[in-house]
Amino acid sequence: MATYNVAALSKSQQGENYPLRGWGMYLGEQFTDKLAIRNKAISGRSSRSFRGEGHWAKILDSLKKGDYVLVQFGHNDQKKEDSLRYTEPRLEFGASLSQYIREIRNKGAHPILATSIARRNFDEAGRLVDTHTAYTLTVLRVAAAEGIPVLDMNLRTMQLLDSTGVEGSKAFFLYIPAGKFGKLPDGLKDNTHLNEYGGKTVAAIAASELRSSKSKLKKYLKRAR
Repeated sequence: MATYNVAALSKSQQGENYPLRGWGMYLGEQFTDKLAIRNKAISGRSSRSFRGEGHWAKILDSLKKGDYVLVQFGHNDQKKEDSLRYTEPRLEFGASLSQYIREIRNKGAHPILATSIARRNFDEAGRLVDTHTAYTLTVLRVAAAEGIPVLDMNLRTMQLLDSTGVEGSKAFFLYIPAGKFGKLPDGLKDNTHLNEYGGKTVAAIAASELRSSKSKLKKYLKRAR
């Protein structure tokens, strides 16, 4: 049995994109060794482009009965300026998710949806602003209609960023000072992508969401500390 994660980055921890990290890279740390995690997600893809570029077809070909597939899209489906990635948030995005679910089920595997993690997007008054509302609502609606588990990562990460505040929340993202990495001589301020600490923190949140869900996958989680 394997679990396929279509939710984050697939580079190794010392790969070319370091210090950019995805939470899917650390998800395996939350499970016992009775489960194999295969992180097949790729940065920058939407529900449309992940399929259009052929990545999804490779996963489908390898799926076996009893596998679990965790699907998280939304960040890049918002890119209105890019016709290869953009999906209208209600009907088109919903239909895209339903197609993924249908194809997973046709393989005898078990789909799980996840809403997008929050961006670090505070207004001038220090209030966190949700940038995914329409897409989040569609994920929740489709999960309910299809009767499948959903991890509300948007809600949980909004709570995380709210609790840590404008300055404290920077610890999870790519706030890199100048001169620390040769490939980033001028440093970086990125409010969307996670660093290692952020990746591990969000992976733990995903495990917590799964533990509260009805998915049978949760039986493979390590005991909560």
